[in-house]
Amino acid sequence: MNNDQEYLVQKIRTQYTEKQHTELDELKALDAKVKRPANIFAYIFGTLGAIVMGAGMSLVMTDIGAVLGLANTMVPGIIVGVVGLVMVCCNYSIYNAILNSRKKKYGSQILELSQKLMDQAEN
Repeated sequence: MNNDQEYLVQKIRTQYTEKQHTELDELKALDAKVKRPANIFAYIFGTLGAIVMGAGMSLVMTDIGAVLGLANTMVPGIIVGVVGLVMVCCNYSIYNAILNSRKKKYGSQILELSQKLMDQAEN
């Protein structure tokens, strides 16, 4: 068997062997536990803000307002667009607030575990 085949066999074999749970895996899981809620919120809220802003722009720039029965779409379109713009602008601040609160909640556990892993690496 050549090296490529051996590598492929080992790669497939590792998929079927049980992986031992290590402290590094626990550290990665804690880090994800801190960041995931903030990221999910930021993606969803930012997307909604962009959609709202786009809806306001559509009201101003297209004939959608006439279909909706609005005679003058400029003012409602600007208001809807500004609401979306405010949502998008606030998104980063809210993301940071969520992230910082999660860091405070889990920071001591992460620092303790990371220090333990660094001490083990030195020995």
